[in-house]
Amino acid sequence: MINSLKKIKKGMFMGYIRNIIRSLKNRLFSNSLRAIEVNSLLLGKINTRQIVNIKKLNSLKEAEFRVFSQWGDDGIIQYLINKIPIINHTFVEFGVEDYTESNTRYLLMNDNWKGLVIDGSYSNICNIKSSYYYWMYDLTAVCSFIDTDNINNTLLDNGFKGDIGILSIDIDGNDYWVWKAISVISPCIVICEFNSVFGDQHSITVPYNPSFQRTEEHYSNLYFGASLTALKELASEKGYSFIGANSSSVNAYFIKSDLLQYLDIDHFDIDYYSSKCRESRDRDGNLTFLSGASRIKEISKKSVINLSNNELVLLKNIM
Repeated sequence: MINSLKKIKKGMFMGYIRNIIRSLKNRLFSNSLRAIEVNSLLLGKINTRQIVNIKKLNSLKEAEFRVFSQWGDDGIIQYLINKIPIINHTFVEFGVEDYTESNTRYLLMNDNWKGLVIDGSYSNICNIKSSYYYWMYDLTAVCSFIDTDNINNTLLDNGFKGDIGILSIDIDGNDYWVWKAISVISPCIVICEFNSVFGDQHSITVPYNPSFQRTEEHYSNLYFGASLTALKELASEKGYSFIGANSSSVNAYFIKSDLLQYLDIDHFDIDYYSSKCRESRDRDGNLTFLSGASRIKEISKKSVINLSNNELVLLKNIM
C-alpha cells in the first residue's frame, strides 16, 4: 500500500514537472515566434516606405513584398491603400486557415485596420483567438463554412456592411459564386484567388456546390475556383476593374472603376501566364509536381460551368 502511494505521488510529481517543461517550451516558442514576427514587421515597414514613393508602376508585381501573405500580396496591398482614398479602414477575409499566412494580417498589424476573418475550421479559429495579436487589434474571427446562402448574414451578424476597404476571397472552391452572392458590403478593393490551370480563353468555374471541398472533388487539388476571365467578367458586372495579378498568378486584383483615376500603372491588364505553383497530388496525397498542360490533362474529365452559355461541359471538351 505504501509503495503504491509512493508510485502515485511520484507519478503526479513527474506529471507536474512535464507540464512545467511543456509550458516553458510553449512560452519560449511563442516568444521566439513573436520576436521573428516583430522583425518581419520592421522590414515590412521599410519596404512599405519604399513602394509608396513609387509614382508609376509597370505592373503590380513591382510593388510585391511578403510579411504574412503567402506570396507578395502584402506589398501590393500597401501600394494600393496608399494610393487610393479609402475612408473606412476595414477588411474582410475568408479562407484564412489559422491566419499564419493571409492577405490582411500585415494590414491589421501595420496599419491597425479593423477586420473580420472567417474559416470553416473550429481549431483554426481557436488558434487565432488564442494568439497575442487577437487582443491587441480589432479583429473578429468567426468559424463558418461559407456558402452563397450564409455569407451576407455572416457579414451583417458581425457588424460588417456598406463601404469597406478590402475583401479577400480564397476558399478553394466556390470563390466565383460567393463573390457573386455578396451584396451587403461594398469593398474598394477585391482580391480573389483564381485557378490559372483553367487558362484565359474561357469564362469557366466549378459548378456551385455548397459543401465543395477541393481535395474531395478531385485528389489532385487542381480542380477548384474559376478562371481569371470569369472573375474579370463578374467584376465588370459589379462595377470593378481588373488591375492585375500577383507574380505567382494566383490572386487577381480589382478596384472600383471610379477609383482607377488614382492609380498610375502602365498595364491595368496583364498578359496571362500560368502559375508556376506545383501543388498537384496523387491519390495517396503525395505531391506529383505537375506543371503546364499536364495539370489540365489530370482533371480533363471534370465538369465546369461555361459561363458564356451557362452549360455544364467537360474540361477536355472546352480546353
